Amino acid sequence: MNKQKLENLRNWMAKNNMDVAYVSEPTHVAYFSGHVSDPHERILALFVPLEADPFLFTPALEVEDAKHAGFSYDVVGYQDSENPWAIIADELKKRVSTIKHFAIEKNSLPVRNYEALKHSFDTALFDGDLTPCIEEMLLIKSETEKQLMMEAGDWADFAFEVGFNAIKNGAKEFDIVAEIEYQLKRKGVSKMSFDTIVLAGANAASPHGVPSDNTVKPNELVLFDLGVIWKNYCSDASRTISYKEPTKFQEKIYNIVLEAQLAAQQAVKPGIKASELDKIARDVISSYGYGEYFNHRLGHGIGTTCHEFPSIVEGNDMIIREGMCFSIEPGIYIPNEVGVRIEDCVFVTKDGCVPFTKTPKELKIIE
Repeated sequence: MNKQKLENLRNWMAKNNMDVAYVSEPTHVAYFSGHVSDPHERILALFVPLEADPFLFTPALEVEDAKHAGFSYDVVGYQDSENPWAIIADELKKRVSTIKHFAIEKNSLPVRNYEALKHSFDTALFDGDLTPCIEEMLLIKSETEKQLMMEAGDWADFAFEVGFNAIKNGAKEFDIVAEIEYQLKRKGVSKMSFDTIVLAGANAASPHGVPSDNTVKPNELVLFDLGVIWKNYCSDASRTISYKEPTKFQEKIYNIVLEAQLAAQQAVKPGIKASELDKIARDVISSYGYGEYFNHRLGHGIGTTCHEFPSIVEGNDMIIREGMCFSIEPGIYIPNEVGVRIEDCVFVTKDGCVPFTKTPKELKIIE
């Protein structure tokens, strides 16, 4: 737990006349408290009064876990048979005499939970949106966060190595996925950032395709997109390799995507706009006549979640700042023919960027 994060939140609350902040998104609860949880339908929340100590609200079965995670304030638990909202109301009323203004996460708080809390505080206004505040806090990573993300990137590199070694004639996409995740679990890495993607041949033309019993065949490209969660921080990377010798056309498409990826990555520095980075990569691909086949943004932020603010996309003129982390992942996807994506996530330095993954990007050929 980092008390400075809570102080930064309180500073925002004071400026915006908020009496209580209700942090509801599990990854954000973990960011402030250190307690990592997937509560499913149960209630997990961090309540931060402006002028009283915060408390973590969690299912009773996780109270000890939350304490061991290092949260140094009260951890309040509830049994499945109890009404969580009645307990929350009692705990807040113990700490705050009058609540006029609540700040909530408007982009993620379920309506059911909002209505339950509003029922207990029917005279309060839920007029504060925590989303911009938390997005700004998550935007700039500390050196500690950078190091954790570098470690997560190392595990992604390990996963690529496992996946590449599993490539052979007749290997099924989902068998390669299983081998990657099995070997990671043997090393103590139990969670992926998202469902691992391994797509062979024409299947790779679907950017977010689902691995199937489709088999790897000679002279096909195989697209890997994977990442892990390591100590609450994510990695995300993509590589495309060739099983046996690629065709001239496959090699051409690959080299166009690589040129676009390197051009954008080399342009990263404080002061450039997010939209400019997208344009650099898109212009490279368009110059070869394949612009229509690059059908997604260049990148997304990454940190405690795999996809977070900001989007590296046309129309987003946010200025890139030192300490930001985001993906650079151009691709070309020609239906029923070929798909190529090359992706690194990077940490912005004072004069450039550092990628979190080190797996080479030259076209690898598996014999």
